[in-house]
Amino acid sequence: MKSSLTRDVGYTLAQAGQRVLLVDLDPQANLTDWLGVSGVQREQTVYDTASRGDPLPPPAEVHGLSLIPSDVSLALAEGQMMGVVGAHLHLRQALAALTDRYDVVLIDSPPSLGQLSILGALAADHLIVPVPTRQKGMNALAGLSEAMATYRKLRPDLTVALYVPTLYDARRSHDREAYAALQELLSPIASPIADRGAVWNDSSSAGQPVGLYAPGSPVHRDVLRVTAEIARAVGLPVEIPGVEA
Repeated sequence: MKSSLTRDVGYTLAQAGQRVLLVDLDPQANLTDWLGVSGVQREQTVYDTASRGDPLPPPAEVHGLSLIPSDVSLALAEGQMMGVVGAHLHLRQALAALTDRYDVVLIDSPPSLGQLSILGALAADHLIVPVPTRQKGMNALAGLSEAMATYRKLRPDLTVALYVPTLYDARRSHDREAYAALQELLSPIASPIADRGAVWNDSSSAGQPVGLYAPGSPVHRDVLRVTAEIARAVGLPVEIPGVEA
């Protein structure tokens, strides 16, 4: 859900007039694939930035968004970063050179703790964490705590701006119980995104954000609402159409 959320929040912000850069740091490249971008070469990714501190490559332009795409070869950057002094700051330094070009940068990091996820976390001003309202999401909380402890050793001021519950089905007692537990354990927490897998899957197969593939649908309304919640959480002054301030 993290990659589709990155895609759809980015698209929503772009439609609201923000200049948005998406950075795909995940070698699985779901964000790239789900925006319909294919045939990516290693030099188009953050590989050289991560491993050597080079400037970011020119982004792809798709659906009104700028995208630094990913490819499976990006996984090799993890080994290249090992032992390089300051490597975890390479992306933050590269993005600092682009502050006049973009209003918002969204980074889709790998789901597990590693060199690339640390690279993404240290480049961020705020962390947004999707958490499924399933047993899988509850089980992942220990790993999340471990990751945050690692990040804070390197950047003590780093915090989670918003937790976003996903895959929620109010008809299932387990989901209701999991959401209630997450509300007790996590703060701040957004209202949940409903489990409407067919639309997410179909829009991803089409390489389009939900707002383009199914505008006005219940999924799209969820995206608009959560985007507004994220914008408020990080202090981004933007109005999302169809969402009350």
